Amino acid sequence: MRIRRWFVGALAVALMTTAVTVGGVAPAASQSEDVATTAETQPLTVGEIRRLYKTVLGRDADQRGLDYWMEVSADGATYQDLTWAFLASQEWQNAVGEGLSDAEFVGRLYEQALGRPADPLGLEYWVNTVLGAGVEQRSIIRWFAESEEQKLLTEPEVELSLNILHINDHHSHLESDDIGLDLAGAETDVDFAGFPRVVAKFAELENQLEDAGENVAKIHAGDAITGTLYYSLFKGEIDAALMNEICFDAFALGNHEFDDGDAGLAAFLDHLRSDPYCQTPVLAANVVPGPSSPLVNGYLEPHVIYEYGGEKVAYVGIDIANKTKNSSSPDPDTEFLDEVETAQAQIDELRSMGINKVVLVTHYQYDNDLALAGMVSGVDVIIGGDSHTLLGDEFEAYGLNPQGPYPTMTTDRVGAPVCIAQAWEYSQIVGQISVSWDEFGFVTSCEGTPHLLLSDNFTREVDGEDVALEGADLEAVLAAVEAAPELSIVEPDANAQKLLDSFTDRIAAETERVIGSVSEDLCLERIPGQGRSTLCDVADTADQGGDIQQLVAEAFRSRSFESDISIQNAGGVRIDVPAGELTIATAYTILPFSNTLVNLDMTGTEIKQVLEEGFDFALAPDGSTGAYPYAAGLRWDADATADNGSRLTNMEYQAKGSTDWVPFDLSATYTVVTNDFIAAGRDGYLTFGEIDDARIVDTFINYAQGFIDYVELDLGGVVAKPPAENYSTKSFVPLP
Repeated sequence: MRIRRWFVGALAVALMTTAVTVGGVAPAASQSEDVATTAETQPLTVGEIRRLYKTVLGRDADQRGLDYWMEVSADGATYQDLTWAFLASQEWQNAVGEGLSDAEFVGRLYEQALGRPADPLGLEYWVNTVLGAGVEQRSIIRWFAESEEQKLLTEPEVELSLNILHINDHHSHLESDDIGLDLAGAETDVDFAGFPRVVAKFAELENQLEDAGENVAKIHAGDAITGTLYYSLFKGEIDAALMNEICFDAFALGNHEFDDGDAGLAAFLDHLRSDPYCQTPVLAANVVPGPSSPLVNGYLEPHVIYEYGGEKVAYVGIDIANKTKNSSSPDPDTEFLDEVETAQAQIDELRSMGINKVVLVTHYQYDNDLALAGMVSGVDVIIGGDSHTLLGDEFEAYGLNPQGPYPTMTTDRVGAPVCIAQAWEYSQIVGQISVSWDEFGFVTSCEGTPHLLLSDNFTREVDGEDVALEGADLEAVLAAVEAAPELSIVEPDANAQKLLDSFTDRIAAETERVIGSVSEDLCLERIPGQGRSTLCDVADTADQGGDIQQLVAEAFRSRSFESDISIQNAGGVRIDVPAGELTIATAYTILPFSNTLVNLDMTGTEIKQVLEEGFDFALAPDGSTGAYPYAAGLRWDADATADNGSRLTNMEYQAKGSTDWVPFDLSATYTVVTNDFIAAGRDGYLTFGEIDDARIVDTFINYAQGFIDYVELDLGGVVAKPPAENYSTKSFVPLP
């Protein structure tokens, strides 16, 4: 066997100069045949290798050896291979001389693995019943090494424990909201979330933990800004001020931090750095600002290192590269490096500095974090963002839809434990994990609680009216909340609320102005049937997609008077719109970015191509579902299962002022209005970016203002779903 021949040449050096440490838990000594077979196909855990050292060599593993054998196991060596290697080592040979009788061999395993002499019955069983039946000595090592008695003896000692408090993707959602939860046996509405509650919860947990003598880190995993009128009007000033009320130990950049270009990000970070008592490190290891970018002037760091009780922990920032480059607006010469390669390079650099406890603060999506963990070695914790993932299986009991456990445990490339956490979105949850490391820098435990931030204002619907709970009903709900660690009644922090109110007062008069009345709920959706809406069922959007995206497309076509067709990326439209009054504030929340309307003269062939590009980017694993295209004046049948370039068929065009739909002419020239973001070729719309300047006119109409004008001037304030025949997606075939 090739791997065993290779071992022979390496054993003398490997076992004497390399080592191992703590971590995973191997199968019990009484494991079933199925479990044993499965274990042979997977890398050994840290604990398995550590116990081999103790069982065979009678000593603890050392750092270099543990690292070495984990790499060998990750490369395909099995438990049997490592057992053979340990027995063939010079260290074993020096200890046992010419060899051991069966009784001596078993006695040695008892002494080294279990720390006690062999009892007569045990010695008789292993020597006579097992080895006497022809079983090789080396074949019984695993039974001792993986026995519960051995595991208890080799339980790793905790060298450092750290509590990490974290949020992500608050997106300028600063005010409280409401949520429906199944509590005490009935659907119950409650006011929740809001950044003043986040501030209060951070302070509560930090004070409790520090009073108990525990270590605390406070982390934000990106996308602090854009998404509401607070950003549209104040460009991150209020977000930064509230973030400084917490004073994060690290803030990793997200893709939306670049929505107003490098200069816009620099302005936001200037607000963040304006408090002399709070200088939060801004992390982005895989972001390389261009020479002309204002970010080159010391705004970003690849990592930051903190010391807790003499032990150093490094935090590394990773932003989602392709999505940021193509779905946001960084400067053209700002580079975004590969996430996995950058993470490993940072870990290697930190380990060369003697730092073996590494937290990646990623804005990279939950599924990508899971994949990333398995492609690198040396990462211990990943605090993530971007996918707005709710973790915590316990939330299912309240009618929510968690995507995995909180925290989620996995392993890195060599089988070492990795702890992954994310805290949903929009100032709704404060995540809290407690992680412990052993002396070799391996995670020995990781557990935690995602705290959903509630008020004590509980209501239920009675005869169509929301009625405040009282008496026994209120007591039952309060008891249910009190019994659930993941539910927290939090009074908003007074200083943070006062600060937020000062900004709210500045915009109240304008945002309260009603511009229209919406006759029915307008569903938000990206890819048809994706399930992004908070108002509508998946079935409502499965065939034709989002109502509000379609309405926005209609608005842009109407307000760009020269245009024949409008194209809008789904992700540029941010919220559902419920039936009722439509205000300016709602309009700016629907369209919160600083975009303008741009006209491009394009051939039918170019239009077909750019739509296919957007559709493909929406389906790509490293793309964004927000790229899915919506249009006015153009419609098609969409098939996600078809080949790229052939997913849109039966395309039809409707001229302005006409009620007729005619076949789309690929050879004709049309004027297309879109937002300046995708007009620059972003979000996968590459062909837009290739149109020469002579065919492009920026109208300088703010796109939110264009939508407001459409509602007030074109619709007369009466807002409803567009006619079904006007939806750009006539039919949709999803991926299986």
